[in-house]
Amino acid sequence: MADPTALSDPSGPSPSPGPHGLPGPSEARGPAGPSAGFLTVMTTIDSEEKAERLARGAIEGRLAACAQISAPVTSVYHWDGAIETSREWQVLFKTAQARYAELESYLLQAHDYDTPEIIATPITRGGSGYLSWVAEETS
Repeated sequence: MADPTALSDPSGPSPSPGPHGLPGPSEARGPAGPSAGFLTVMTTIDSEEKAERLARGAIEGRLAACAQISAPVTSVYHWDGAIETSREWQVLFKTAQARYAELESYLLQAHDYDTPEIIATPITRGGSGYLSWVAEETS
């Protein structure tokens, strides 16, 4: 079994490739070690224009390196005692974990929903070049 501390030290030994020749954990390293220091953060909003505004604001403030806006999705949810259905656009941000609090604060301030969906998911693997770019763009 590989030494788990080897992954937390970027100068430590590089683990061997994974099974079937797939990239091993060394491919998941960002500029500061494992890619656990990076997140995807998702929110939804009720128009494409508002989605673009949220995305541009986050990118301009270097709160995220990239934001992707999806085609409309249909959301079904409970709100104020009723089941609601609405059309929304998802915005997926790629950012450094260190920027999360600022990104969340920005989204809460800029969003017009009473309770916006803001969900952060750790990036457990990623290309080192891409993650280096995310780190550079969010610093």
